[in-house]
Amino acid sequence: MGPFFTLRTEPGEPRAEGFVPLAEVYAGPAREALTGRVAEVGRRLGTDERRVAASLAHQGLAARLWSVALGPAALTGQLPDVAGLWWHPERAVPDELWLPPAGEGLPADRLGEAVLHGHLVPLTEAVCAVSGVSAGLLWGNAASALAGTLRVLHSWCLGEGGRPEAASRAAALVAALLADPLLRDAGTLGLSGPAAPAYMRRSCCLYYRVPGGGLCGDCVLR
Repeated sequence: MGPFFTLRTEPGEPRAEGFVPLAEVYAGPAREALTGRVAEVGRRLGTDERRVAASLAHQGLAARLWSVALGPAALTGQLPDVAGLWWHPERAVPDELWLPPAGEGLPADRLGEAVLHGHLVPLTEAVCAVSGVSAGLLWGNAASALAGTLRVLHSWCLGEGGRPEAASRAAALVAALLADPLLRDAGTLGLSGPAAPAYMRRSCCLYYRVPGGGLCGDCVLR
């Protein structure tokens, strides 16, 4: 389905290769890895505005976290136990996430618990702490990333994947997630049969401030 849905899963020693547990990034012991990632995103995008770089670093990681969980949940009814994810702040998609073999997967209905509350709540708090970006903007990012993940997955399932039932399951899972109090005020999701899901957010990720950036498809400024 694409690089955002790709997850490294073989055994190994993640720390020896420069990976850090995302749990350590959130809790503080590896917070400098997040600070470094924000700086690197700013360098790649050609912006010296820390808030812009932090917002887009957050949105990119949120999209990855949603993708590696929502894809399996839609296709199989289960998702990996993503609590043990390792992250390499200097690597790009799809090589920056590693989940060494762990226990059994989780049922699809635990997607909110595993990703939204298990990762995006502490990630959002951490990004706020290192950058000063507002939580409301970052929750808009999380919701937008979820809707974008759904669009890619929905299109694949109805096209080359040939899995219409998985497209319906994905749409139902995302609609439930966007009803969570953390996300429900971030924007509006439109679902109409086989058409690609549409989303309009109520905040801006600040991408328009990147040199040559323009406006995203779901931007409130449109």
